[in-house]
Amino acid sequence: MAESFMENYKAKHRHPLNRLTHSIGIPMIVISLPVLFFNWRWGLALFVLGWILQFLGHIIEGNQPAFFRNPLYLLVGPLWLLRRAGMALGLVKSK
Repeated sequence: MAESFMENYKAKHRHPLNRLTHSIGIPMIVISLPVLFFNWRWGLALFVLGWILQFLGHIIEGNQPAFFRNPLYLLVGPLWLLRRAGMALGLVKSK
């Protein structure tokens, strides 16, 4: 089941600019959450800018974010990015 989530996510993120915006936006969103506790302005700025990049990527791709259909995709995005980084570093085998 987890693999089908990943494959569906991958299918919605084929355009190189969408992948780039997600490669920047997802870490910004993830990092913003703990930063909010220490400096809410920086945390909020990272959070908002990260989401702007996400939506910009989907405008470029021409589709809606997967989490509109299923909120579990909010977790799949960071996992997808970690997997791509692992493959780039040779730590994870591609399928």
